[in-house]
Amino acid sequence: MTVPRKPAPAQPFRLPHGGAIDRSQPLRFRFDGCDHDGFAGDTLASALLANGVHLVGRSFKYHRPRGIVAAGAEEPNALVQLDTGARTEPNVRATTIELYDGLVAASQNRWPSLRLDAGALASAVSRLLPAGFYYKTFMWPASPRGWRFYEHWIRRAAGLGVGASASDPGRYAHRHAHCDVLVVGAGPAGLAAARAAAASGARVIVCDEEREPGGRLRGVAGASVDGTSAPAWLAAVGRELAAHPQVTMLARTTAFGYYDHNLVGLVERCPGAASEHLRERVWHVRARRVVLATGAHERPIAYAGNDLPGTLLAGAARAYVERFAVRPGRRAVVFTNNDTAHAAALVLHAAGVEIAAIVDVRPDTALVGHWPGQARAARLPILAGSVVEQARGRLHVRGVDVASRDSGARCAITCDLVCVSGGWNPAVHLHSQARGTLRYDDALATFVPAAAAQAVASAGAANGCDGLAAALAEGHAAGLAAAAALDLVAVTPPPAPAATVATTGPLEACWSIPARSRGAPSFVDWQNDVTTADVALAVREGYTSVEHLKRYTTLGMGTDQGKTANVVGLALLAQLLNRPVQSIGTTTFRPPYTPVTLGAVAGHEAGPFLEPTRRSALHDWHAAHGARFVTAGLWLRPHSYPRPGETPDDAANREARNVRTNAGIVDVSTLGKIELQGRDVATLLDRVYVNRFDNLAVGRCRYGLMLRDDGIVQDDGTVSRIAPTHYLVTTTTVNAVRVMQQLEYLIQVEWPELDVYATSVTEQWCAAALSGPKSRAILARIVDIDVASAAVPFLAITRCTVNTPAGAVPARLLRVSYSGELAFELHVPADQGPAMWEAVLAAGEDLGIMAYGTEAMSTLRIEKGHIVVGAEADGRTTADDLGMGKLVNAGKWCIGKPLLSREALVAPDRWQLVGLTADEPAVPIPRGAKLVADPDRAAPNPMLGHVTSWCWSPNLDAWIALALLDNGRARHGTTLWAVSPLADARVRVRVGPPAFVDPDGERLRG
Repeated sequence: MTVPRKPAPAQPFRLPHGGAIDRSQPLRFRFDGCDHDGFAGDTLASALLANGVHLVGRSFKYHRPRGIVAAGAEEPNALVQLDTGARTEPNVRATTIELYDGLVAASQNRWPSLRLDAGALASAVSRLLPAGFYYKTFMWPASPRGWRFYEHWIRRAAGLGVGASASDPGRYAHRHAHCDVLVVGAGPAGLAAARAAAASGARVIVCDEEREPGGRLRGVAGASVDGTSAPAWLAAVGRELAAHPQVTMLARTTAFGYYDHNLVGLVERCPGAASEHLRERVWHVRARRVVLATGAHERPIAYAGNDLPGTLLAGAARAYVERFAVRPGRRAVVFTNNDTAHAAALVLHAAGVEIAAIVDVRPDTALVGHWPGQARAARLPILAGSVVEQARGRLHVRGVDVASRDSGARCAITCDLVCVSGGWNPAVHLHSQARGTLRYDDALATFVPAAAAQAVASAGAANGCDGLAAALAEGHAAGLAAAAALDLVAVTPPPAPAATVATTGPLEACWSIPARSRGAPSFVDWQNDVTTADVALAVREGYTSVEHLKRYTTLGMGTDQGKTANVVGLALLAQLLNRPVQSIGTTTFRPPYTPVTLGAVAGHEAGPFLEPTRRSALHDWHAAHGARFVTAGLWLRPHSYPRPGETPDDAANREARNVRTNAGIVDVSTLGKIELQGRDVATLLDRVYVNRFDNLAVGRCRYGLMLRDDGIVQDDGTVSRIAPTHYLVTTTTVNAVRVMQQLEYLIQVEWPELDVYATSVTEQWCAAALSGPKSRAILARIVDIDVASAAVPFLAITRCTVNTPAGAVPARLLRVSYSGELAFELHVPADQGPAMWEAVLAAGEDLGIMAYGTEAMSTLRIEKGHIVVGAEADGRTTADDLGMGKLVNAGKWCIGKPLLSREALVAPDRWQLVGLTADEPAVPIPRGAKLVADPDRAAPNPMLGHVTSWCWSPNLDAWIALALLDNGRARHGTTLWAVSPLADARVRVRVGPPAFVDPDGERLRG
């Protein structure tokens, strides 16, 4: 199928010369299925405008047509779906996408097409969709199913793009850097600051979100600095800084977050389409001083129909002409309250755009600045003391209605471009993130930086500076001051850059123009469809705090974070409350300044690199014998060993049954193993565990339970005394590092007087648990010691030698059991693990031995009623809750014990460990089910507890579970219901003791 190519406009929108584009590199891109042409140096937005495309999307609530408004990161409208397949990225600003050959983008939030959108019917009922309507509408019926019905349609109407369904093939990286001075922004003020700081000997990093330095000075033909043209000065300073050994220049890099201790997060974009290219890099920069030269964002004026495509901010229209050689329209109306829009009108006029009128809200006597004078000299029509009341058109601006503020006389002006400027807001986001304060400047009618809480200073337009000359001087001074604060002073400081000072007239605050009649809405926040009527409604309903206004109307909550809308919305709130704007305050500026992809946040720590993957010494044997692996902590452990035609669950049931009838061997190398040596080890253990260890005999083991400081169970394991001053502690797999860290902290910080040395030996030893009634017979065939019960009793540890085909292997033998069966653990040096493992399997081949995995191990421990950290010990349970209150030794102190007497931890309604059996043995107990007395009771239905672990028991031929139940030990013999609303299942269960198999422990002591 041939993709349609948009016909070239009758009058070309691309200017024949000028801008920063490279005409020697033509590019082809596709937008909404149509091919277009552009050049290297274009953004997607400038290339679309050059091809006559103004309509780029639909608003999320009313589905009104939306066009390109700005030229940078403040763009609220032109959000597109970039690329396709696994590399697709939603909600990307067309103004920040550098054009590359083969780029593919699509508009969002429309069906079936952008021009003919069914969702636009919402505009017809827009009066029924005021601010907060969703809070009032979607509360009925009050049930989860009702919300799930609404959620589907709300998400479809959210106006945002669609994330990729496949894994992102892009590459991302992180980098850490330190510098003396970080300069954020490479406009005139930023370059002057960086140059001054570098001349003083400071290590400087300069970052800017654009592909080239210069900011709004790029492409400005009339300005001059130090006697040369602005482009020539920018090029010279850029070369000077790039060649400086102490300066790092980062283009296409946005400072997205300012954190404590002058840590600034930067994200660097690496353009290109190939998946092998680095896509983004996050920089963590720790700077001694920071200079914020982040510029300012132009704000709009709200009037009826101000959202029609063809409406641009005046500064953006100027940027498209000067930087991209694009004529954004043919006949323009400029609506403003300040002098900068007059400069934009002159640039548009010079580019061949007919200026139908400059509509200025200020009286003629206030138009005394340089640029209004230049506009008069160029014979541009100026309507002083007038306002644009309404823009007309359907998919594009076709004209505006203008009214005089004094006489009320009105006229209609035909145009296809409206350029609006309501003033400029300094980009104070990073200053505020650094916990700096703001003050309201009446002359600028906006908030500017005030006191700084960290080592940061703002300069240039970011500090409310007016004009190029002042910005250069302020940036230069900020760079010298930052270096001087670090005792870095140049022998001969460089002179400050000089530029011609242009006089400017006063700005007159103008936020919105009242509509004559109920027609098109007046938008404050284009991205979130917040209108002046929405702000007024919020005030009428009592939402008079700026934070409440933000949440009730969604003002400033979009991906642009209100860069163009916030100040206008706050000023309207102040007007409605009849209060000064400074008393209203601002909402909280939080990172990120602009959206950051999750891929950049994760960096290379994704997929197999998300975290280290640990493999035991027996991993290769497990893999060769068909093990299905699961993760436990960072370890890969065998879930089961399925045979041909067998599911993993069937294999686990077979393995668990075999352990109870014959014998099984499981890899327990992942358990934490810590060796403690010293005279005071017993003292340390008594302080760490609830039970006593000062009376543990050499050659014996003991179960130990460890509490947190608040008395809640933290971990469990065994403690073995190998020699008088030598102990071995085992921990759970997931808590091995945490326990080791805690022991080191206690030894080094809390009790340094104790003679104790701790070493983690988890990786040094390979461990296997041999369990089952035939385990002793198998073990006796390969070890050199007597393993009878009298020689190696339950909870004993001894040394032995394992005879393997490769030779004798020294080992530690522990008589402990997690399965509830007669069991032994063999610990051998890690490199001897495979030999030991195969020797055990060979010795038990005729006795029916099988290797078993973690799923069978879990089944065996549930049958026995043994707990596991994370399920039963879930961070809320005490030793008594788990039926181990008798371990808490009354005669000694330990960590967490003093808090066990708190009223809440001894309450009779504590959830206690119990066992559950399904009344109908073949009916599964729902996973994670809630326990209730009556499943048919209407909400609220008291939850008495919940299922913590569950399994099909092949040895009992029934579904069983462990659970935490309100006053559970007193409920033995009663029946309850296990209910899962998510699975839409409920099962009648009988409550009993947690031990289902051998409750008296005769097997493991046999």
